[in-house]
Amino acid sequence: MLIVDTALARRKAAGAPLQVGLFGAGFMAKGIVSQVARYTPGMRIAAICNRTIRAAIETYEVAGVPADRIVECSTSDQIEDAIRSGRFAVTADPIAMAGASGVEILIESTGHVEYGARVTLAAIEAGKDLVSMNVELDATCGSILKHKADKAGVILSGCDGDQPGVQINLVRYVETLGLKPVLCGNIKGLQDRYRNPTTQAGFAKQWGQTASMVTSFADGTKISMEQAIVGNATGMKVARRGMIGIEYRGHVDEMVGMYDLDQMRALGGVVEYVVGAKPSPGVYVFAEAQDKLQAHYLNYGKLGEGPVYSFYVPWHLTALEVHISAARVALLRDVVIAPRGAPVVDVVATAKIDLKAGETLDGLGWYMTYGQCENHDVVRRDNLLPMGLAEGCRLIRDVAKDQVLTWADVTPPQSSLAHALRAEQDAMFSRVAG
Repeated sequence: MLIVDTALARRKAAGAPLQVGLFGAGFMAKGIVSQVARYTPGMRIAAICNRTIRAAIETYEVAGVPADRIVECSTSDQIEDAIRSGRFAVTADPIAMAGASGVEILIESTGHVEYGARVTLAAIEAGKDLVSMNVELDATCGSILKHKADKAGVILSGCDGDQPGVQINLVRYVETLGLKPVLCGNIKGLQDRYRNPTTQAGFAKQWGQTASMVTSFADGTKISMEQAIVGNATGMKVARRGMIGIEYRGHVDEMVGMYDLDQMRALGGVVEYVVGAKPSPGVYVFAEAQDKLQAHYLNYGKLGEGPVYSFYVPWHLTALEVHISAARVALLRDVVIAPRGAPVVDVVATAKIDLKAGETLDGLGWYMTYGQCENHDVVRRDNLLPMGLAEGCRLIRDVAKDQVLTWADVTPPQSSLAHALRAEQDAMFSRVAG
């Protein structure tokens, strides 16, 4: 990342900081804005778009921005005027922010599939690059959105700081060494499919997050979304539905012999997670040497005798790192993480409780469903319901606890952009496969 600080230093020296627009004003947004405002010369979060204006204003205030420097805007022209005068714009209109010429790049921090789909399309249609923290949207419709971004000549990228981006950074390092990655892994401290916003309310309050968001961490939905987009970025698959999910209290270095190497090779590598291992909450990549001399030097470097070698990053720092991605994309045209093309891994909705006909499904991290990774070809073959599209679907028959839902079990909501994008994605890539 050392080249990023040099690029930002040039913008600072030129008196032309990188002007960033941010969608969202929640937990992650507050960290991003504070990090940039206080500690990132050469960059400004010039505008925040949020459905609740008051929350956007508070996000700036938490970062130390004086109230008289914050201006509410409803048009692109007003946002441009605010940026030219060195003030900070807040707006509820994503099209206005995306269309403002003074905004050079956008960050999406909401984690909401439907809203995320709308603002991502607004960015693409405005010809703006976008860095997304919205793994839920990426795991659901990432391939079609990447296709649209490519067609428009803009970059749509995931971010540093979240585990998928950290894994891909590590993959790139390992591949630069000339090694062959066979596993991308995510380290978790807890996994309980049946956690819900009631059980997680205390933890959420402690960290200033929403109960549904921290529930999605605990019930496996979030990690499934994360590993799905790693699979889609690398071509790696899952070894089985839900991933293997080993529980291990030692170090990931000690796990190199715990996976079936022949299976990993046959699948083109696998995406995985481990519960309880160190260094938590980091990520790990297992790789093979490609000749005996590489293996000799790896052994000399104290990585062992192989045939599988462990590489890891012992942290991911979320909001403290996201601004790095904005600089990478805007100034260096470097994509952090994005789908290669057709989907490889999906996340399917699974009943958290016994579900009854006539009920309407709630959202990610709520009471009714959790997500599990499954290979995309299986999802299409068995007509399984993507987790990112479950919210708002109405059940037309009972579904037992821990059963994966199918499209035949539900009536989807009307007028959903995310559903329309997924249908477009399925149609496009089924034609490609055919």
